[in-house]
Amino acid sequence: MKKLLFTFAFSSLFWSGKANASTTPGNPKKEKIEVTINLNDVKDDQVLVSVKTPKINTNEITYSLPKTVPGTYSTDDYGKYIADFKAYDSKGNLLTVSKSDDNTWVIKNAKSLAKITYLVNDTYDTEKGRGFGKDDVFSPAGTNIDANKNFMLNLHGFVGYFQDKKELPYTVTITHPASLWGATSMIDKDASSTNDIFEMPLYSELLENPIMYSKPDYTTFTVDGMNIQIAVYSPTGKFTAESITPEMKTMMTAQKTFLGKINSTKKYTVILYLSTMTPTDAKGFGALEHPTATTVVMPEMMPKDELVKQMKDVVSHEFFHIVTPLTIHSKEIQYFDYNAPKMSEHLWMYEGVTEYFANLFQINQGLINEDEFYSRIAEKIEHANTMNDTIPFTVMSANVLKEPYKDQYLNVYEKGALIGMCLDIQIRQSSEGKRGILDLMHQLSNEYGVSKPFNDADLFAKITSLTYPEVGAFLTKYVAGPTPIPYYEYLAKVGVTKVVKKTPEGIFIKGQVPYIGVSHESKEIFVVPNKELNVFYSNLDLRGGDIILAINDKAYSLDNIYEMITDSQKWKEDDAITIKIKRDGKEQVLKGTVKFPYIDSNGLEATDASKAALRQAWLKG
Repeated sequence: MKKLLFTFAFSSLFWSGKANASTTPGNPKKEKIEVTINLNDVKDDQVLVSVKTPKINTNEITYSLPKTVPGTYSTDDYGKYIADFKAYDSKGNLLTVSKSDDNTWVIKNAKSLAKITYLVNDTYDTEKGRGFGKDDVFSPAGTNIDANKNFMLNLHGFVGYFQDKKELPYTVTITHPASLWGATSMIDKDASSTNDIFEMPLYSELLENPIMYSKPDYTTFTVDGMNIQIAVYSPTGKFTAESITPEMKTMMTAQKTFLGKINSTKKYTVILYLSTMTPTDAKGFGALEHPTATTVVMPEMMPKDELVKQMKDVVSHEFFHIVTPLTIHSKEIQYFDYNAPKMSEHLWMYEGVTEYFANLFQINQGLINEDEFYSRIAEKIEHANTMNDTIPFTVMSANVLKEPYKDQYLNVYEKGALIGMCLDIQIRQSSEGKRGILDLMHQLSNEYGVSKPFNDADLFAKITSLTYPEVGAFLTKYVAGPTPIPYYEYLAKVGVTKVVKKTPEGIFIKGQVPYIGVSHESKEIFVVPNKELNVFYSNLDLRGGDIILAINDKAYSLDNIYEMITDSQKWKEDDAITIKIKRDGKEQVLKGTVKFPYIDSNGLEATDASKAALRQAWLKG
């Protein structure tokens, strides 16, 4: 999973209100669970799901939707979105049903059970955009129901499981308008344009195959034997799959080259949903990984350059999850309990090493230069230092669903990635540049693999046996222990040194704090009142409460606010600038020059030439 932090600031400024696969078919002879999802007859924004039940041999049976799904590290209670749950016998008589919790229904006289039906509400309608851990289902793990336009079917939001029957094969039939096409890595067994049939051998494998129904807009290409599909839903048609495919193909080709022999996935689907950012649309931006797919949600109003940049970051992260946890994982993941989950200790590897690879491959394959790579690492150190650095990462991981550890989850993208970096550097030093953390992941994938999980408690010892004693000492002291990591000591091993640089702060957003807001009614952008403004504003006499109508003769509103942000990133110190504003109901034009607020920040530079060979092995090996 990759959550994009910038969205939290935008969520708050947008609605301020006012200026003040597996595709192995099931065995037809084996008992199975048959599900029908009706996308044709949507009523009150709800979809009907029918489940033909297998033979039940007990007087009572439970049917559950997940409380938590792998990769989200949050409690989402998908059962809360289910309505009008009914159970029937073979004659159509209703059976007695009760709820034992938000996600589970208890069915009486279960030996006579033949069918259940229920209605599904989508999660996008309820999102408030408050940010991570604030009750919203993360949009890439959520569901959308927009009749005749778009259906985002993360199947854990539509299909449940019977007690002790998750190991049965599933056949899912989806009826849909002929104008809509389903993007997925699963194979449709029905050739018609209005009916799709998907067969999966296990409930867990079904849930790993999202489907997005919309007007067909997709591209396909092959990279090193992998068939890749890019599918896009853009409500206004601003973006198409074809418009973003060249950059995605370049990136994914580089990833495959970097990974080498680890991955054996034959088909991979990238599903991109673009949100209108209206009150009933998705507001949690980022991506969620699956073995053969990634679901991505972004705001449609983003400029193309920014969308492509964000897609590169989130899709590269999710794609590297095919290494871990999708190939290398513990028993907690292999035998995941959707309603009483036990979390693994090793988020440092599942999310941290994955995030590190998403950055390392770009310098390794020449997609970014050294300065950009060092800038990313320096930023991660800065962000990690704002989190609690004394909580052992293994403890945080195992308890990530509850406080106070839940609040530290986002550190997996910061300190988690830095753990991967330090391990990489240590392995390079100990092997005199011959090996790195990618070599370790190759070894672990050979030792374990998709169907052979490891014991959580055994992983550090296994890694130590495959590498060096100092690697094991690092894991014990800095990952399982409370000691903060001396990042600069590890970077010094490859001749990289901390330096202080003067860097400009954001003009319109400082970190996650916006200086601007947007009126929900008028879509006008305004300067946040009663806030200490930086030198950019004081130099132009731009005041709190001023409504920004245009900058350098280009009009701005909610509809193109992302363009205003990205346009400002191209400005240079002392550039001439004119801003058309409305103050106290009267329009006027402010003229002046751009002045950036600067702060001292920690950066990184390669300064030790004696370590050049090891540094080269680290970055390019």
